[in-house]
Amino acid sequence: MNLIEIHELKVSCHVGVTDEELFTPQVIVFDITLRPTLSWNNLHDNIRNTIDYVQVVREVETLVQSRPRRLIETIAEEVSRMLLKTFAINFCRIRIDKFVLPQTRSVSVVVERSA
Repeated sequence: MNLIEIHELKVSCHVGVTDEELFTPQVIVFDITLRPTLSWNNLHDNIRNTIDYVQVVREVETLVQSRPRRLIETIAEEVSRMLLKTFAINFCRIRIDKFVLPQTRSVSVVVERSA
């Protein structure tokens, strides 16, 4: 099994349950795990034969920043659907940390989806 992992991707966006929270941009942090459909045995050291993680980051940022959302759960679902549709992967795991409660380091949601 081959995996690509992107750790601690910081994305500024508008997300929050209350109007006040939604108004002010905040940073949420992603950990993303992808399982490519193609074996790494035949990559031939060519980026076109694997998942371009720079493009993954761009697509996640674009989607997340495209409009405000109330829930990080919604963001996790939308990101997982987009990744499975856009890239040659058969599995993704998305973890999002939100820094909203002062008595905690963060609050997280996790989704795992397969093609």
